[in-house]
Amino acid sequence: MKILVVDDEQDLCEILQYNLETEGYEVTTANSAEEAMALPLQEYSLVLLDVMMGETSGFQMARNMKSNPATAGIPIIFITALEGEDNLVKGLNIGADDYIAKPLGMKEVKARVKAVIRRAAQSQSAPTATDSDGRISCEGIVVDEHAKSVTVDGRELMCTKLEFELLSFFLQHPGRVYSREDLLKRCWPQDVRVLDRTVDVNITRLRKKIGRYGDRIKTRVGYGYCFEA
Repeated sequence: MKILVVDDEQDLCEILQYNLETEGYEVTTANSAEEAMALPLQEYSLVLLDVMMGETSGFQMARNMKSNPATAGIPIIFITALEGEDNLVKGLNIGADDYIAKPLGMKEVKARVKAVIRRAAQSQSAPTATDSDGRISCEGIVVDEHAKSVTVDGRELMCTKLEFELLSFFLQHPGRVYSREDLLKRCWPQDVRVLDRTVDVNITRLRKKIGRYGDRIKTRVGYGYCFEA
């Protein structure tokens, strides 16, 4: 499994490379975002990415990766000396899978790398499927994108438009955490102003409606929500 480490501190790159290679990973290092983006990024299973670097920041490199279909699905862990919740939220909103603050502890790094890779593998192999008729299914849940209907264990549910959009979105993106802001942008009309609390209310209702599958919609305190297939 190939990991890319991007940091302008050469010593830190070497330390991370050594420690990750002892875990069996194949590690490449780059000392700038420009150097990293010249590599075949689609070949990597994970990117450890510093935020504050030269001309192109880690945030900008992450945006470039997430906007490219060939690299959008590659997990990213930010490593940075930046402090504060705003920076954490910014990184997660870009699409990062985790965030580690410097100075780094190698045990923590190894544990977080394993966790992110495990979640990515689960997401890729998650038992959700979309057929040619626009039906998205996960076990007993079936969302019909064409008919705009939802059935759970063969029973049709009466869902609001927002509940339908939320469930459809979750089933299409299993295993990934989305903030309330993400969900508002992706599932709510853009011309309607609503509070973050509105997301919580609709998810609570959705959990109740899908019955025994309701606990698949997980709350990640401080981060948002995800659907575990």
